[in-house]
Amino acid sequence: MTATTDDPFRRAPAPWRLPRPTLIAAAILIAAADAARADNRPDPTTLTLEQLLDVTIVGASKYEQKQSEVAAAASIITGAEIRTFGWRTLGEALASLPGLYTTYDRQYAYLGTRGFGLPGDFNTRVLVTINGNRINDPTFDQGQFDHAFPVDVDLIERIEFIPGPGGSVYGQNAMFGVVNVITRTGADIRGTELVAQHQNPQGLNQDRATWGQVLPQGFDVVLSVTDMHSRGENLFFGYGASGVSGVARGLDGERDRQLFASIAGGPWSFDYEHSERHKNDPTGAFLSDPLVPGQFQADGYDLTQLAYHDRFLVDSLQLSARVFMGEERYRSVLSYDTLFSFPATSDWHGVELRLVSTALAAHKLMVGLEAQDNVRFNQSILDFAHPAHDIEIPGSGYRIGVYAQDEWRIAAPLSATLGLRLDRNNFTGTQASPRVALIWQATPETTMKALYGTAHRAPNANERDYYDGLAEVANPALRGETIDTLEWVVDHRVNRALTLRSSIYQWTLHDVIALGVDPVTGLSQYQSSRPVEARGVELSADATWTSGARLRGSVSYQDVSYSNGAAPLNSPQVLAKVNFSTPLPIAGARLGYELHYDSKRLSIAGTDIGGYTLSNLVLSSDALGRGIGVSLGLYNLFDKRYAQPAADSNWQNSIDQDGRSIRLSASIRF
Repeated sequence: MTATTDDPFRRAPAPWRLPRPTLIAAAILIAAADAARADNRPDPTTLTLEQLLDVTIVGASKYEQKQSEVAAAASIITGAEIRTFGWRTLGEALASLPGLYTTYDRQYAYLGTRGFGLPGDFNTRVLVTINGNRINDPTFDQGQFDHAFPVDVDLIERIEFIPGPGGSVYGQNAMFGVVNVITRTGADIRGTELVAQHQNPQGLNQDRATWGQVLPQGFDVVLSVTDMHSRGENLFFGYGASGVSGVARGLDGERDRQLFASIAGGPWSFDYEHSERHKNDPTGAFLSDPLVPGQFQADGYDLTQLAYHDRFLVDSLQLSARVFMGEERYRSVLSYDTLFSFPATSDWHGVELRLVSTALAAHKLMVGLEAQDNVRFNQSILDFAHPAHDIEIPGSGYRIGVYAQDEWRIAAPLSATLGLRLDRNNFTGTQASPRVALIWQATPETTMKALYGTAHRAPNANERDYYDGLAEVANPALRGETIDTLEWVVDHRVNRALTLRSSIYQWTLHDVIALGVDPVTGLSQYQSSRPVEARGVELSADATWTSGARLRGSVSYQDVSYSNGAAPLNSPQVLAKVNFSTPLPIAGARLGYELHYDSKRLSIAGTDIGGYTLSNLVLSSDALGRGIGVSLGLYNLFDKRYAQPAADSNWQNSIDQDGRSIRLSASIRF
């Protein structure tokens, strides 16, 4: 084995990185200045349940809807909840919702939905958007849920999760759900925020500087930069058939940089996200040489969107249009006796035009057109020792979709949602994604929803075209996946402080894309495999008190199997979550406590990885005067030792997770 040289990210200049001493000094000077103002913003965590339910959802139909009108069991996570519970990634926040769970292989975090989350899959069946702009790239189809997500979670105003197929509106990737992240505005920030965080034993330091304001000319502006560096944990790993084992000391480090900018005025809005993530590898990912320093995987995003939204004809017609561009840069260096790199480049741009009309009585009609040109999705294999052996796998393509939806008020208590999208791409041709929903307001307190929908996903470039001539071959004839879902949802308001929800569903995923064996060469190859079927139930409750306390809890049961009866990997049958927050009578403090239970999961070796219960506790206050806030978080409070299933590209059968950690955060606003 040969140790790597320093990677290019490590030597690259960081012109906009904010040094930690600069932030700390600025915080001290500003705290001492009489000009620093007290933070008198209302606390969103004290909203009543009635006010929380009035928060509208955009991600389900691409226009604002009340939760009772959405054709899904939709959920919202507010920015206030993110701060209260100290979540630092999108995946941590989503894992508090019914039916969702995460898996971390010490490279990426993956989101499991309703019992399906195959190890090593790249989050290809959940669509992730930022202000409606997709981040799933055409090379891997990957939606990011860890620090590779391009926006600092502190900049999130709310997260919308719409479970079930969203293909009738979004097309590609919207199979198990849509995650729409809505960012904060200058009107919300109104000044400058400086934040510094430290976490042990991971040795994590993170700094953020954000400025937001509404300018006298009426423009709403936000500019934010974040820098994070972590040395990670020193964990013991076995490396299976390699015969190697040992402590991966100093090999779990991570570095992230993020830039966010937005400006809005009148009907126009513009936002830009830039991120760089570099994650060192302690596990010997993709069966690379164990315990070799310098191995890493890295991702970089540049996402841009210019949007227009306005109303005409006495507000009976809404016109929305946007143009967007995206780039994703994946890089890695792995050791196989000598050094190899596996870069991949995705570039895309497109347009979307949408009309929503309420001119016809009892109908809300929407029609839209979306087109995306995947300019390139190139993959490479670079042999540092023998450049003549390098492999280039170029690619390009397109996708175009037209969609229509009608919200039809059949009678005062009864409405229907009818939707259809037709998509065409250069891999699988034309696909149709219908959606039908009946929503019955049985009583003022009870809403019932009967939902049916289908969605599809074309194979991505990595699944279809990747080959290395040694271990994997391409499959140009690979078919796409489709999913059919039936669901019955009941929402019931017990009183002004308590609401209950039950959801019963079944889904069938056809032509599941998974690694198989090419009968000609005997090498690995992505192929269409047997269907997967699931039945499940989710029960949840949400309660608030006049004191400002809130309790959100859920229990989910999901029974998932292949058509031959075999159980899928990494599929916990039972998930239980409790999230409780309450104000404390000391210095405006607030307590956030969460308890999560995940039942056992099947590993690739056919053994069960034991279930586990985790607790997190966060104490925070934003009311210390002069805009100063602090937060103290204890994660994995009882130091539970637990593991999660690994993929067939890992030496390990399971990957150990972090033990107890403590995080301290200090902020100042002026």
